[in-house]
Amino acid sequence: MKKNNLILSILVVFALFIVSCSGGEKKEEKTEVAPQGKGQSAVVDTISAANVLQVAQSLDDFKTLVVAVQAAGVEDALVNTGPLTVFAPVNGAFDKLPEGTVATLLKPENKGQLAFILTNHVAPANYPIKQLKKEAKKGRKLYMASGKYLLIEDKEDGIYVGGTKILKTVQVSNGWIHVIDTILVPEE
Repeated sequence: MKKNNLILSILVVFALFIVSCSGGEKKEEKTEVAPQGKGQSAVVDTISAANVLQVAQSLDDFKTLVVAVQAAGVEDALVNTGPLTVFAPVNGAFDKLPEGTVATLLKPENKGQLAFILTNHVAPANYPIKQLKKEAKKGRKLYMASGKYLLIEDKEDGIYVGGTKILKTVQVSNGWIHVIDTILVPEE
């Protein structure tokens, strides 16, 4: 009898071991393929706070800017961790340019020139509006990603960069967007 109980106990333990080791239903494994794009701008991130490019893409006022950024291939610069300060021209700023200018700049052969113009709107530093006021009081110019410098002025009706007024300011995950209505064309 003891022998039968021992064999039965061993069989029960063995059966439990087999049941516990089986994975149950086999689940289908999903493998996600990375998006075909360049660098960080191709990553879809719905958890983190929006960066400069994501905010620009979400607002109708910046449709022309987004098209220009993509044509120039500078998307990754706007999604970097920063800090960045972007003086973002609204659609109307592009409309102020001479007729045909935007279409010409969007051509592949003008990619370098377009990138130069767009990087003249980006300061690789953190400049909230309060800091811009301090810089203006000191008579300083901001270094832009284009390698050029833009004068900051604190006038009675607001802060000006490169001679154009900042209309609105938005804080984003990687810095600041200061909305402007004029293209900041760099001097060659």
